[in-house]
Amino acid sequence: MVSNKGFSLKDQLFNVEKVRYFAGLFYVADNDFDAEGFEAEVMATMLDLELKARMNLISEVLENYLPTAFPLAAERIHAALPPPLDPTKTDDDFGLFVLGALGEYVARNGLNDLPVALPLLREITKRSSMEFALRHFLNAAQDETMTALEDWVQDDHYHVRRLVSEGTRPTLPWGLKTGLKASDPMPFLDALHADATRFVTRSVANHLNDISKKDPALVVDTLSRWREMESQDKDELDWMTRHALRTLVKKGDKTALALLGYHDQPDISVSDFNISPSVTIGDTGAISFKITASRDENLMVDYVMHFVKANGSTAPRVFKLKKLALKKGQLVTIQKNHRFVKGATTFTHYAGAQRIVLQINGQNFGEADFELT
Repeated sequence: MVSNKGFSLKDQLFNVEKVRYFAGLFYVADNDFDAEGFEAEVMATMLDLELKARMNLISEVLENYLPTAFPLAAERIHAALPPPLDPTKTDDDFGLFVLGALGEYVARNGLNDLPVALPLLREITKRSSMEFALRHFLNAAQDETMTALEDWVQDDHYHVRRLVSEGTRPTLPWGLKTGLKASDPMPFLDALHADATRFVTRSVANHLNDISKKDPALVVDTLSRWREMESQDKDELDWMTRHALRTLVKKGDKTALALLGYHDQPDISVSDFNISPSVTIGDTGAISFKITASRDENLMVDYVMHFVKANGSTAPRVFKLKKLALKKGQLVTIQKNHRFVKGATTFTHYAGAQRIVLQINGQNFGEADFELT
């Protein structure tokens, strides 16, 4: 039975209605397809599985209902595909996640039939993104797959163009690792950074953010080069730059901050930096301080909480606070209430001595200790 304990992503994306829809696509294309048998076989075990395992199960069961010869199976899949996603949209059009099972099927059965499998992935991704499946091909046949991607960069459908960036990301969530070097997809990103579609440019920015965790210089140099190229709208490239540099900015990387227009040594003074000395988990702590600028300054103001972990050690966590453009001599007072959430599923607070650090343009401008109870 489906759990009633609140929202469940796996049950929203993979349920009996989605499986019935999936089977119905094949039945409409070929009335000999045993849609009822397929649905029953999938549903016999699917609800006991986690999200990604449900997708894999559907692809595995599909093998029992399609021809063994991959070219014949590919014909059946192609005939069953729903209409492509709206090519006039520009963002947030992911398609039905259940169709990802088609990509898993192609990856499981088509690695030895690249001339059939890769064009099929290209078609499926117009309905549901195929970045997970593509990575199997990058690992099994890197040269051939990269050659195909050279053409896909120019595809008329923005989902295909996005796949080139998303599928070659260094650290794709849920995705296989690939043998690609960070620089290998760079020619693709050079082309795609000028795309008119936010769905594509967001992927490019996320791709660069991935790279920044291991090669910050490559990312900063690439963004600087794109500025000089002037192939993308300035506002869009500014957005991409901020999104691509978000990890480096949190780390206080000087070159990243400089590219965004922030001095790594701002001429400011900070006073009266405080946080509530004692806060109960579940309540809020009041943070306050004053900043005075000795010259015109662009400031990126963050704070870093050094939280106590279960083993007694501490771990930093950066929180974005405010962006400021101060004039010489200007004084601002900043106040913030930080809630120490109790019972969150993604993070657990532990009682004890904690520390907060005020970080401005990547530099430490004050510290304070407080107690969580």
